Amino acid sequence: MSKTVLVTGGAGYVGSHCAKAFAKAGWTVVTYDNLSRGHRDLVKWGELIEGDILDRAFLTETLKRVQPDAVAHFAAFAYVAESMAEPAMYYRNNVTGTMNLLDAMVVAGVGQMVFSSSCATYGVSNELITEDTPQNPINPYGETKKVCEQMIRDYGAAHDIRSVILRYFNAAGCDPDGETGERHDPEPHVIPLAIRGAMDGTFTFNILGGDYDTPDGTCVRDYIHVSDLADAHGRALDYLAKGGNSEVFNLGTGRGASVLELADAVSRVAGKEVPRVIADRRPGDPPILVASADKAKAVLGWEPKISDLNTILTTAWAWFQREAER
Repeated sequence: MSKTVLVTGGAGYVGSHCAKAFAKAGWTVVTYDNLSRGHRDLVKWGELIEGDILDRAFLTETLKRVQPDAVAHFAAFAYVAESMAEPAMYYRNNVTGTMNLLDAMVVAGVGQMVFSSSCATYGVSNELITEDTPQNPINPYGETKKVCEQMIRDYGAAHDIRSVILRYFNAAGCDPDGETGERHDPEPHVIPLAIRGAMDGTFTFNILGGDYDTPDGTCVRDYIHVSDLADAHGRALDYLAKGGNSEVFNLGTGRGASVLELADAVSRVAGKEVPRVIADRRPGDPPILVASADKAKAVLGWEPKISDLNTILTTAWAWFQREAER
């Protein structure tokens, strides 16, 4: 008999890619999303229930009705700059929403959760980041994810909820099959903005800061293909289904690329130059974020397969070409 996973935020970028991976692995997928930042047309794998994680009564009713074996929780606001400007919105949605979900899981007797966390919980670290690196967030978004992690651990201890917390680095690229992809409005992410620069001759790609303590002065990030992330989430569900204990894993490639390197790579993939300018730093951005994913490899048997920059950018370019024709 197939198992059921409730995917909060499953109409969004990472959530929809994971819903595809779950369905492919034999899970019955139910997406729970308020569509404020998700997209109805990206829900292609199972039922869509329109609901908000801040609506605790409806969330509880949904979990009692669906009776999922596990919850995969992606529903969160996730923009660093927005969190700096609107911290209350982030604490309300990300922290209160996660508390509501945990409360609903307790009432409905759901005992397994995979949580979408972030490298933003670490803050500034110029070393290769492991799961033991101290968590010192420097923006409200990272702080909310750190609070949620602790809440999940505390609920887990009190209510026998086993969890896998996945701290991932820069989700990038799009489904190689073209079935889902990245769509944000406004778009804050560096790869779609660089691609827009290549596609639209009137758009200039702003590189936010050229004076960081990095080899070329621009921020260095560990870009990981979203389909590789989805594979890790599927493995996390299987790990819990087989009785695995609560764990935390980094998901990354162990290597970083600077924003300048990224812009050059987009130019190569697109076959046209990305117009660019060095702009002011964005508040809340660490200079370098690069992960060690050795633990995920050892415990989950996971390692990235298509997270080279060329594949990431080729799949993203194909998606945004299609989006432009939509």
